[in-house]
Amino acid sequence: MTIKGVAVLRDKKLSKSTAFSKEERQEMGLRGLLPPSIISQEVQESRVMENLRTKGSNIEKYIFLSALQDRNERLYYHVIMNNLEELLPIIYTPTVGEVCTRFSHIYRIDKGFYVTPEDKGEVIEFLGNWPEQDIRVIVVTDGSRILGLGDLGVNGIGISIGKLSLYTAGAGIPPSQCLPVVLDLGTNNVPFREDLLYLGYPHPRLEGDAYFEMVDEFVMAVQKQWPKALIQFEDFVTPMAYALLQKYRDKVLCFNDDIQGTASVALAGVLSSCRLSGTPFRDSVIMFLGGGSAATGIADLIVDALQLEGLTREEAMKRLWIVDKDGLVTKGRKILMAHKLPYAHDHAPLNFLDAITEIKPNILIGASGAGGAFTRQVIEAMASNHERPVIFALSNPTSNAECTATQAYEWSDGRAIFVSGSPFDKVVYQGKTIVPGQGNNVYIFPGLGLGAIACQAKILPDKVFLIAAKVLAEQVAEEDLEAGTLYPRMTSLREISLKIATAVSIYLWDAGLAKADRPDDVKGHIKSHMYDPSY
Repeated sequence: MTIKGVAVLRDKKLSKSTAFSKEERQEMGLRGLLPPSIISQEVQESRVMENLRTKGSNIEKYIFLSALQDRNERLYYHVIMNNLEELLPIIYTPTVGEVCTRFSHIYRIDKGFYVTPEDKGEVIEFLGNWPEQDIRVIVVTDGSRILGLGDLGVNGIGISIGKLSLYTAGAGIPPSQCLPVVLDLGTNNVPFREDLLYLGYPHPRLEGDAYFEMVDEFVMAVQKQWPKALIQFEDFVTPMAYALLQKYRDKVLCFNDDIQGTASVALAGVLSSCRLSGTPFRDSVIMFLGGGSAATGIADLIVDALQLEGLTREEAMKRLWIVDKDGLVTKGRKILMAHKLPYAHDHAPLNFLDAITEIKPNILIGASGAGGAFTRQVIEAMASNHERPVIFALSNPTSNAECTATQAYEWSDGRAIFVSGSPFDKVVYQGKTIVPGQGNNVYIFPGLGLGAIACQAKILPDKVFLIAAKVLAEQVAEEDLEAGTLYPRMTSLREISLKIATAVSIYLWDAGLAKADRPDDVKGHIKSHMYDPSY
Protein backbone atom coordinates (compact mmCIF):
# COMPACT_ATOMS: atom_id res chain seq x y z
CA MET A 1 0.00 0.00 0.00
CA THR A 2 1.40 3.39 -1.05
CA ILE A 3 1.61 5.86 1.81
CA LYS A 4 0.50 9.43 1.36
CA GLY A 5 0.21 12.72 3.16
CA VAL A 6 1.81 13.25 6.54
CA ALA A 7 3.09 9.65 6.55
CA VAL A 8 5.39 10.54 3.64
CA LEU A 9 6.84 13.51 5.52
CA ARG A 10 7.39 11.40 8.62
CA ASP A 11 9.21 8.64 6.73
CA LYS A 12 12.91 9.53 6.91
CA LYS A 13 13.68 7.50 3.78
CA LEU A 14 10.98 9.13 1.65
CA SER A 15 10.90 12.67 2.96
CA LYS A 16 12.33 15.46 0.86
CA SER A 17 10.59 18.11 2.94
CA THR A 18 10.31 21.34 0.97
CA ALA A 19 12.01 19.82 -2.10
CA PHE A 20 8.90 17.92 -3.26
CA SER A 21 7.82 19.17 -6.68
CA LYS A 22 4.28 20.37 -7.47
CA GLU A 23 3.56 17.09 -9.20
CA GLU A 24 4.84 15.06 -6.24
CA ARG A 25 2.82 17.14 -3.81
CA GLN A 26 -0.33 16.46 -5.83
CA GLU A 27 0.36 12.75 -6.26
CA MET A 28 1.40 12.12 -2.65
CA GLY A 29 -1.31 14.13 -0.96
CA LEU A 30 1.07 16.78 0.31
CA ARG A 31 -0.73 19.90 -0.86
CA GLY A 32 -1.29 22.20 2.06
CA LEU A 33 1.14 20.27 4.25
CA LEU A 34 4.24 22.19 3.14
CA PRO A 35 5.13 25.85 2.58
CA PRO A 36 4.53 26.74 -1.10
CA SER A 37 8.15 27.36 -2.13
CA ILE A 38 9.98 24.42 -3.67
CA ILE A 39 13.52 24.37 -2.30
CA SER A 40 16.29 22.26 -3.87
CA GLN A 41 18.43 19.88 -1.85
CA GLU A 42 21.40 22.22 -2.33
CA VAL A 43 19.52 25.13 -0.80
CA GLN A 44 18.28 22.88 1.99
CA GLU A 45 21.92 22.01 2.66
CA SER A 46 22.75 25.71 2.94
CA ARG A 47 19.97 26.15 5.48
CA VAL A 48 21.18 23.17 7.52
CA MET A 49 24.76 24.42 7.60
CA GLU A 50 23.67 27.96 8.47
CA ASN A 51 21.65 26.69 11.42
CA LEU A 52 24.32 24.21 12.46
CA ARG A 53 26.97 26.90 12.70
CA THR A 54 24.87 28.88 15.16
CA LYS A 55 25.03 26.08 17.73
CA GLY A 56 27.18 26.90 20.71
CA SER A 57 28.80 23.50 21.26
CA ASN A 58 29.72 20.38 19.35
CA ILE A 59 27.26 18.28 21.34
CA GLU A 60 24.47 20.64 20.25
CA LYS A 61 25.63 20.26 16.66
CA TYR A 62 25.60 16.47 17.04
CA ILE A 63 22.03 16.50 18.38
CA PHE A 64 20.95 18.83 15.57
CA LEU A 65 22.41 16.51 12.91
CA SER A 66 21.00 13.42 14.61
CA ALA A 67 17.53 14.98 14.49
CA LEU A 68 18.00 15.71 10.78
CA GLN A 69 18.95 12.07 10.20
CA ASP A 70 15.74 11.00 11.94
CA ARG A 71 13.48 13.07 9.71
CA ASN A 72 15.29 13.28 6.34
CA GLU A 73 17.93 10.62 5.82
CA ARG A 74 18.96 11.63 2.32
CA LEU A 75 19.46 15.26 3.23
CA TYR A 76 21.52 14.20 6.26
CA TYR A 77 23.94 12.19 4.13
CA HIS A 78 23.99 14.81 1.41
CA VAL A 79 25.08 17.37 4.01
CA ILE A 80 27.67 15.05 5.60
CA MET A 81 29.22 14.04 2.28
CA ASN A 82 29.53 17.63 1.06
CA ASN A 83 30.95 18.96 4.33
CA LEU A 84 32.88 15.96 5.61
CA GLU A 85 36.00 17.82 6.79
CA GLU A 86 33.90 20.15 8.92
CA LEU A 87 31.41 17.58 10.17
CA LEU A 88 33.56 14.50 10.76
CA PRO A 89 34.67 15.81 14.19
CA ILE A 90 30.98 16.29 15.02
CA ILE A 91 29.57 12.92 13.98
CA TYR A 92 32.63 11.01 15.17
CA THR A 93 35.80 11.79 17.14
CA PRO A 94 36.15 13.77 19.24
CA THR A 95 32.47 14.69 19.79
CA VAL A 96 31.26 11.10 19.80
CA GLY A 97 33.20 10.59 23.04
CA GLU A 98 31.10 13.21 24.79
CA VAL A 99 27.99 11.78 23.15
CA CYS A 100 28.75 8.36 24.60
CA THR A 101 29.40 9.64 28.11
CA ARG A 102 26.07 11.48 28.02
CA PHE A 103 24.04 9.09 25.86
CA SER A 104 21.55 8.13 28.55
CA HIS A 105 20.97 11.81 29.35
CA ILE A 106 20.48 13.01 25.75
CA TYR A 107 18.55 9.98 24.49
CA ARG A 108 15.93 10.77 21.87
CA ILE A 109 14.92 8.47 19.00
CA ASP A 110 16.95 5.29 19.03
CA LYS A 111 18.98 4.05 16.10
CA GLY A 112 20.53 0.90 17.55
CA PHE A 113 19.95 -2.70 18.59
CA TYR A 114 20.52 -3.97 22.12
CA VAL A 115 21.37 -7.42 23.48
CA THR A 116 21.44 -8.14 27.24
CA PRO A 117 22.01 -11.25 29.39
CA GLU A 118 18.26 -11.45 29.82
CA ASP A 119 18.03 -12.29 26.11
CA LYS A 120 20.09 -15.48 26.39
CA GLY A 121 18.65 -18.22 24.22
CA GLU A 122 16.38 -15.83 22.31
CA VAL A 123 18.72 -13.58 20.30
CA ILE A 124 17.92 -15.21 16.95
CA GLU A 125 14.23 -14.63 17.55
CA PHE A 126 14.32 -10.93 18.26
CA LEU A 127 16.91 -10.12 15.59
CA GLY A 128 13.83 -10.43 13.40
CA ASN A 129 12.40 -7.37 15.10
CA TRP A 130 14.84 -5.19 13.19
CA PRO A 131 12.85 -3.68 10.29
CA GLU A 132 15.49 -4.19 7.58
CA GLN A 133 16.07 -7.65 6.16
CA ASP A 134 19.22 -7.16 4.05
CA ILE A 135 21.89 -6.23 6.59
CA ARG A 136 25.43 -6.12 5.21
CA VAL A 137 27.47 -4.30 7.89
CA ILE A 138 27.16 -4.58 11.66
CA VAL A 139 29.26 -2.52 14.05
CA VAL A 140 29.08 -4.08 17.50
CA THR A 141 30.59 -2.96 20.81
CA ASP A 142 30.22 -4.15 24.37
CA GLY A 143 30.94 -0.63 25.63
CA SER A 144 33.84 -1.84 27.77
CA ARG A 145 36.56 0.49 26.37
CA ILE A 146 35.06 3.40 24.51
CA LEU A 147 37.87 5.43 22.94
CA GLY A 148 40.08 6.35 25.91
CA LEU A 149 37.08 6.88 28.18
CA GLY A 150 36.80 3.39 29.68
CA ASP A 151 33.70 1.36 30.48
CA LEU A 152 30.61 3.26 29.32
CA GLY A 153 28.23 0.32 29.16
CA VAL A 154 25.17 0.75 26.95
CA ASN A 155 26.24 4.32 26.17
CA GLY A 156 28.82 2.83 23.81
CA ILE A 157 26.08 2.47 21.19
CA GLY A 158 27.07 5.97 20.06
CA ILE A 159 30.29 4.52 18.65
CA SER A 160 28.40 1.95 16.56
CA ILE A 161 25.98 4.59 15.27
CA GLY A 162 28.81 6.97 14.36
CA LYS A 163 30.90 4.38 12.55
CA LEU A 164 27.96 3.27 10.43
CA SER A 165 27.18 6.85 9.39
CA LEU A 166 30.72 6.89 8.02
CA TYR A 167 30.23 3.60 6.17
CA THR A 168 27.43 5.34 4.28
CA ALA A 169 28.98 8.79 3.88
CA GLY A 170 32.49 7.50 3.18
CA ALA A 171 31.82 4.42 1.06
CA GLY A 172 28.23 4.59 -0.11
CA ILE A 173 26.90 1.58 1.76
CA PRO A 174 23.12 2.12 1.96
CA PRO A 175 22.00 3.07 5.49
CA SER A 176 19.29 0.41 5.29
CA GLN A 177 22.06 -2.22 5.16
CA CYS A 178 23.77 -0.99 8.34
CA LEU A 179 23.04 -2.16 11.89
CA PRO A 180 24.55 -0.60 15.06
CA VAL A 181 24.62 -3.02 18.01
CA VAL A 182 25.65 -2.91 21.65
CA LEU A 183 26.12 -6.13 23.58
CA ASP A 184 24.99 -4.64 26.87
CA LEU A 185 26.39 -7.30 29.16
CA GLY A 186 26.57 -5.02 32.17
CA THR A 187 29.01 -2.33 33.25
CA ASN A 188 31.57 -2.02 36.00
CA ASN A 189 31.09 1.75 35.97
CA VAL A 190 29.35 2.08 39.33
CA PRO A 191 28.25 5.73 38.91
CA PHE A 192 26.50 4.75 35.68
CA ARG A 193 24.74 1.81 37.32
CA GLU A 194 23.52 4.09 40.11
CA ASP A 195 22.39 6.85 37.72
CA LEU A 196 18.60 7.03 37.59
CA LEU A 197 18.77 7.97 33.90
CA TYR A 198 21.17 5.18 32.88
CA LEU A 199 19.50 3.19 30.11
CA GLY A 200 21.60 0.04 30.24
CA TYR A 201 21.61 -3.32 32.03
CA PRO A 202 22.38 -2.07 35.58
CA HIS A 203 24.53 -4.95 36.76
CA PRO A 204 28.27 -5.76 36.85
CA ARG A 205 29.71 -7.07 33.61
CA LEU A 206 29.44 -10.71 32.72
CA GLU A 207 32.75 -12.50 32.88
CA GLY A 208 34.25 -15.81 31.83
CA ASP A 209 32.13 -18.40 30.05
CA ALA A 210 28.91 -16.45 30.55
CA TYR A 211 30.35 -13.50 28.61
CA PHE A 212 31.68 -15.58 25.72
CA GLU A 213 28.45 -17.57 25.48
CA MET A 214 26.45 -14.37 24.96
CA VAL A 215 28.84 -13.07 22.31
CA ASP A 216 28.81 -16.42 20.56
CA GLU A 217 25.03 -16.56 20.54
CA PHE A 218 24.92 -13.14 18.91
CA VAL A 219 27.59 -13.94 16.28
CA MET A 220 25.94 -17.24 15.36
CA ALA A 221 22.49 -15.64 15.23
CA VAL A 222 23.82 -13.10 12.74
CA GLN A 223 25.10 -15.94 10.54
CA LYS A 224 21.57 -17.33 10.36
CA GLN A 225 19.64 -14.07 10.12
CA TRP A 226 21.98 -12.12 7.81
CA PRO A 227 24.56 -14.53 6.34
CA LYS A 228 26.08 -11.83 4.08
CA ALA A 229 26.77 -9.40 6.95
CA LEU A 230 30.23 -8.18 7.91
CA ILE A 231 30.73 -7.85 11.68
CA GLN A 232 33.03 -5.09 12.88
CA PHE A 233 34.09 -5.47 16.52
CA GLU A 234 34.60 -2.06 18.09
CA ASP A 235 35.97 -0.81 21.42
CA PHE A 236 36.26 -4.05 23.40
CA VAL A 237 38.87 -4.18 26.18
CA THR A 238 42.15 -5.59 24.92
CA PRO A 239 41.92 -9.18 26.28
CA MET A 240 38.40 -9.61 24.90
CA ALA A 241 39.28 -7.88 21.63
CA TYR A 242 42.07 -10.36 20.92
CA ALA A 243 40.15 -13.37 22.18
CA LEU A 244 37.12 -12.65 20.00
CA LEU A 245 39.21 -11.85 16.92
CA GLN A 246 41.16 -15.09 17.27
CA LYS A 247 37.97 -17.06 17.79
CA TYR A 248 36.06 -15.75 14.77
CA ARG A 249 38.51 -14.37 12.22
CA ASP A 250 38.79 -17.66 10.29
CA LYS A 251 35.16 -18.66 10.77
CA VAL A 252 32.97 -15.67 9.95
CA LEU A 253 33.26 -12.42 8.01
CA CYS A 254 34.57 -10.04 10.68
CA PHE A 255 37.40 -7.81 11.81
CA ASN A 256 38.37 -5.71 14.81
CA ASP A 257 38.74 -2.05 13.89
CA ASP A 258 40.81 -1.12 16.96
CA ILE A 259 43.38 -3.81 16.14
CA GLN A 260 43.28 -4.17 12.36
CA GLY A 261 41.73 -0.91 11.14
CA THR A 262 44.01 1.20 13.33
CA ALA A 263 46.97 -0.87 12.17
CA SER A 264 46.13 -0.27 8.54
CA VAL A 265 45.71 3.50 8.79
CA ALA A 266 48.84 3.79 10.95
CA LEU A 267 50.89 1.74 8.49
CA ALA A 268 49.73 4.03 5.69
CA GLY A 269 50.94 7.01 7.72
CA VAL A 270 54.29 5.34 8.41
CA LEU A 271 54.78 4.64 4.70
CA SER A 272 53.94 8.26 3.87
CA SER A 273 56.27 9.55 6.59
CA CYS A 274 59.19 7.74 5.00
CA ARG A 275 58.70 9.81 1.84
CA LEU A 276 58.88 12.99 3.92
CA SER A 277 61.64 12.05 6.37
CA GLY A 278 63.92 10.41 3.84
CA THR A 279 64.40 7.30 6.03
CA PRO A 280 63.54 4.14 4.06
CA PHE A 281 60.71 2.11 5.58
CA ARG A 282 62.87 -1.00 5.91
CA ASP A 283 65.44 1.00 7.94
CA SER A 284 62.94 2.53 10.35
CA VAL A 285 63.06 1.91 14.10
CA ILE A 286 59.64 2.26 15.67
CA MET A 287 58.71 2.62 19.32
CA PHE A 288 55.19 2.35 20.74
CA LEU A 289 53.92 3.92 23.93
CA GLY A 290 51.09 1.64 25.02
CA GLY A 291 50.84 -2.12 24.88
CA GLY A 292 47.14 -2.57 24.18
CA SER A 293 45.29 -3.91 21.19
CA ALA A 294 45.88 -0.82 19.05
CA ALA A 295 49.66 -0.72 19.57
CA THR A 296 50.31 -4.42 19.06
CA GLY A 297 47.86 -4.53 16.15
CA ILE A 298 49.86 -1.80 14.41
CA ALA A 299 53.12 -3.58 15.24
CA ASP A 300 51.88 -6.90 13.84
CA LEU A 301 50.91 -5.33 10.52
CA ILE A 302 54.19 -3.40 10.27
CA VAL A 303 56.07 -6.67 10.75
CA ASP A 304 54.15 -8.15 7.81
CA ALA A 305 54.92 -5.07 5.71
CA LEU A 306 58.62 -5.17 6.57
CA GLN A 307 58.79 -8.80 5.53
CA LEU A 308 57.46 -7.78 2.11
CA GLU A 309 60.41 -5.35 2.00
CA GLY A 310 62.78 -8.30 2.25
CA LEU A 311 63.42 -8.51 6.00
CA THR A 312 63.08 -11.78 7.83
CA ARG A 313 60.46 -11.92 10.57
CA GLU A 314 63.21 -11.82 13.20
CA GLU A 315 64.83 -8.77 11.58
CA ALA A 316 61.47 -7.01 11.39
CA MET A 317 60.63 -7.73 15.02
CA LYS A 318 63.94 -6.21 16.17
CA ARG A 319 62.90 -2.86 14.67
CA LEU A 320 59.80 -2.61 16.86
CA TRP A 321 59.83 -1.74 20.56
CA ILE A 322 56.99 -1.36 23.04
CA VAL A 323 56.89 0.71 26.22
CA ASP A 324 53.92 0.18 28.53
CA LYS A 325 53.07 1.47 32.01
CA ASP A 326 55.89 -0.65 33.46
CA GLY A 327 58.55 0.59 31.04
CA LEU A 328 60.27 -1.09 28.13
CA VAL A 329 58.83 -4.52 27.36
CA THR A 330 61.70 -6.98 27.78
CA LYS A 331 62.19 -10.70 28.12
CA GLY A 332 63.04 -10.23 31.77
CA ARG A 333 59.42 -9.47 32.62
CA LYS A 334 57.81 -12.14 34.78
CA ILE A 335 54.29 -11.56 33.48
CA LEU A 336 53.41 -10.51 29.92
CA MET A 337 50.15 -10.81 28.01
CA ALA A 338 50.37 -13.04 24.96
CA HIS A 339 50.04 -10.21 22.42
CA LYS A 340 53.13 -8.46 23.88
CA LEU A 341 55.39 -11.51 24.03
CA PRO A 342 56.69 -11.26 20.44
CA TYR A 343 57.95 -7.74 21.20
CA ALA A 344 59.78 -8.59 24.41
CA HIS A 345 63.43 -8.01 23.54
CA ASP A 346 66.56 -9.18 25.32
CA HIS A 347 67.37 -5.80 26.84
CA ALA A 348 67.80 -4.19 30.22
CA PRO A 349 64.67 -2.52 31.68
CA LEU A 350 64.33 1.18 30.83
CA ASN A 351 61.82 3.90 31.47
CA PHE A 352 60.17 5.64 28.52
CA LEU A 353 62.55 8.57 28.16
CA ASP A 354 65.67 6.45 28.61
CA ALA A 355 64.36 3.98 26.05
CA ILE A 356 64.08 6.79 23.46
CA THR A 357 67.57 8.02 24.28
CA GLU A 358 69.17 4.60 24.02
CA ILE A 359 67.19 2.91 21.22
CA LYS A 360 66.84 6.07 19.11
CA PRO A 361 63.57 5.35 17.28
CA ASN A 362 62.85 7.62 14.33
CA ILE A 363 59.11 6.92 14.62
CA LEU A 364 57.20 7.21 17.91
CA ILE A 365 53.63 5.91 18.02
CA GLY A 366 51.38 6.74 20.97
CA ALA A 367 48.43 4.43 21.56
CA SER A 368 48.39 4.72 25.32
CA GLY A 369 45.27 6.72 26.15
CA ALA A 370 47.56 8.80 28.39
CA GLY A 371 47.02 12.46 27.57
CA GLY A 372 50.23 14.49 27.60
CA ALA A 373 52.53 11.45 27.79
CA PHE A 374 54.73 12.91 25.04
CA THR A 375 56.33 15.59 27.19
CA ARG A 376 58.72 18.26 26.04
CA GLN A 377 61.61 16.03 27.09
CA VAL A 378 60.25 13.18 24.95
CA ILE A 379 59.84 15.31 21.83
CA GLU A 380 63.22 16.96 22.32
CA ALA A 381 64.85 13.54 22.71
CA MET A 382 63.27 12.39 19.44
CA ALA A 383 64.40 15.60 17.72
CA SER A 384 67.95 15.30 19.03
CA ASN A 385 68.27 11.85 17.44
CA HIS A 386 66.71 12.60 14.04
CA GLU A 387 66.34 15.56 11.70
CA ARG A 388 62.67 14.71 10.95
CA PRO A 389 61.27 12.73 13.90
CA VAL A 390 57.87 11.17 13.26
CA ILE A 391 55.34 11.57 16.08
CA PHE A 392 52.01 9.68 16.08
CA ALA A 393 49.76 10.82 18.95
CA LEU A 394 46.88 8.49 18.16
CA SER A 395 44.91 8.30 21.40
CA ASN A 396 41.31 9.55 21.35
CA PRO A 397 39.51 11.75 22.21
CA THR A 398 41.55 14.96 21.95
CA SER A 399 42.06 15.19 25.71
CA ASN A 400 43.84 11.83 25.60
CA ALA A 401 46.24 12.73 22.80
CA GLU A 402 49.85 12.12 23.87
CA CYS A 403 50.68 15.66 22.75
CA THR A 404 49.17 18.41 20.64
CA ALA A 405 50.29 19.41 17.17
CA THR A 406 51.58 22.74 18.45
CA GLN A 407 53.66 21.03 21.13
CA ALA A 408 55.17 18.59 18.65
CA TYR A 409 56.21 21.37 16.28
CA GLU A 410 57.42 23.87 18.90
CA TRP A 411 59.41 21.33 20.91
CA SER A 412 61.13 19.98 17.78
CA ASP A 413 61.92 23.40 16.26
CA GLY A 414 59.32 22.75 13.57
CA ARG A 415 60.98 19.55 12.37
CA ALA A 416 58.51 16.94 13.64
CA ILE A 417 56.20 15.08 11.30
CA PHE A 418 53.02 14.87 13.33
CA VAL A 419 49.94 12.64 13.16
CA SER A 420 47.06 12.51 15.64
CA GLY A 421 44.00 10.37 16.20
CA SER A 422 41.69 13.35 16.76
CA PRO A 423 41.84 16.43 14.53
CA PHE A 424 44.06 19.41 15.27
CA ASP A 425 43.92 22.76 13.50
CA LYS A 426 46.66 24.04 11.23
CA VAL A 427 49.68 25.42 13.06
CA VAL A 428 51.69 28.47 12.05
CA TYR A 429 55.28 28.01 13.18
CA GLN A 430 57.84 30.71 12.41
CA GLY A 431 55.71 31.96 9.54
CA LYS A 432 55.13 28.53 8.00
CA THR A 433 51.69 26.91 7.99
CA ILE A 434 51.85 23.21 8.86
CA VAL A 435 48.85 20.90 8.39
CA PRO A 436 48.85 18.07 10.95
CA GLY A 437 47.61 14.76 9.61
CA GLN A 438 44.83 12.79 11.27
CA GLY A 439 45.29 9.01 11.35
CA ASN A 440 41.57 8.36 11.32
CA ASN A 441 40.33 4.82 10.73
CA VAL A 442 37.64 6.28 8.48
CA TYR A 443 40.26 6.17 5.73
CA ILE A 444 40.21 2.37 5.95
CA PHE A 445 37.10 0.68 7.30
CA PRO A 446 34.44 2.06 4.90
CA GLY A 447 36.38 0.99 1.81
CA LEU A 448 37.32 -2.32 3.37
CA GLY A 449 33.68 -3.00 4.20
CA LEU A 450 32.56 -1.97 0.73
CA GLY A 451 35.04 -4.38 -0.84
CA ALA A 452 33.97 -7.23 1.44
CA ILE A 453 30.32 -6.65 0.58
CA ALA A 454 30.96 -6.30 -3.14
CA CYS A 455 32.55 -9.73 -3.46
CA GLN A 456 30.63 -11.37 -0.59
CA ALA A 457 33.86 -12.21 1.20
CA LYS A 458 34.08 -15.36 3.29
CA ILE A 459 36.68 -13.97 5.71
CA LEU A 460 39.11 -11.05 5.87
CA PRO A 461 42.75 -12.21 6.10
CA ASP A 462 45.49 -9.87 7.33
CA LYS A 463 46.64 -9.28 3.74
CA VAL A 464 43.61 -7.06 3.01
CA PHE A 465 44.72 -4.59 5.69
CA LEU A 466 48.16 -4.38 4.09
CA ILE A 467 46.53 -3.77 0.73
CA ALA A 468 44.28 -1.07 2.14
CA ALA A 469 47.24 0.68 3.79
CA LYS A 470 49.27 0.73 0.59
CA VAL A 471 46.35 2.02 -1.47
CA LEU A 472 45.78 4.80 1.07
CA ALA A 473 49.46 5.76 1.16
CA GLU A 474 49.48 5.99 -2.64
CA GLN A 475 46.74 8.64 -2.49
CA VAL A 476 48.94 11.10 -0.58
CA ALA A 477 50.06 13.77 -3.04
CA GLU A 478 53.37 15.62 -2.92
CA GLU A 479 51.52 18.82 -2.04
CA ASP A 480 50.04 17.05 0.99
CA LEU A 481 53.49 16.02 2.14
CA GLU A 482 54.87 19.51 1.58
CA ALA A 483 52.13 20.85 3.88
CA GLY A 484 53.27 18.39 6.54
CA THR A 485 50.36 15.95 6.40
CA LEU A 486 50.63 12.20 5.79
CA TYR A 487 47.08 11.56 4.61
CA PRO A 488 45.00 12.78 1.66
CA ARG A 489 42.21 15.33 1.99
CA MET A 490 39.06 13.98 3.59
CA THR A 491 37.10 15.46 0.67
CA SER A 492 38.32 12.56 -1.48
CA LEU A 493 37.18 9.88 0.98
CA ARG A 494 34.61 8.24 -1.30
CA GLU A 495 37.12 7.90 -4.12
CA ILE A 496 39.71 6.52 -1.68
CA SER A 497 37.15 4.05 -0.35
CA LEU A 498 36.30 2.96 -3.89
CA LYS A 499 39.97 2.32 -4.68
CA ILE A 500 40.45 0.36 -1.45
CA ALA A 501 37.27 -1.63 -2.08
CA THR A 502 38.38 -2.46 -5.61
CA ALA A 503 41.86 -3.62 -4.57
CA VAL A 504 40.55 -5.61 -1.60
CA SER A 505 37.79 -7.35 -3.55
CA ILE A 506 40.14 -8.24 -6.42
CA TYR A 507 42.52 -9.83 -3.93
CA LEU A 508 39.69 -11.79 -2.29
CA TRP A 509 38.44 -13.04 -5.64
CA ASP A 510 41.97 -14.06 -6.65
CA ALA A 511 42.46 -15.83 -3.31
CA GLY A 512 39.22 -17.80 -3.63
CA LEU A 513 37.75 -16.02 -0.60
CA ALA A 514 34.74 -14.49 -2.35
CA LYS A 515 31.31 -16.00 -2.95
CA ALA A 516 29.87 -13.54 -5.49
CA ASP A 517 30.42 -13.85 -9.24
CA ARG A 518 33.26 -11.66 -10.42
CA PRO A 519 32.26 -8.86 -12.83
CA ASP A 520 34.41 -7.86 -15.78
CA ASP A 521 34.75 -4.30 -14.48
CA VAL A 522 35.21 -4.60 -10.72
CA LYS A 523 35.57 -0.90 -9.99
CA GLY A 524 32.63 0.04 -12.19
CA HIS A 525 30.48 -2.65 -10.61
CA ILE A 526 31.24 -1.45 -7.10
CA LYS A 527 30.76 2.21 -7.97
CA SER A 528 27.35 1.53 -9.51
CA HIS A 529 26.09 0.15 -6.18
CA MET A 530 27.27 3.04 -3.98
CA TYR A 531 24.48 4.90 -2.22
CA ASP A 532 23.65 8.34 -3.64
CA PRO A 533 21.55 10.47 -1.28
CA SER A 534 20.54 12.98 -3.96
CA TYR A 535 16.81 13.49 -4.45
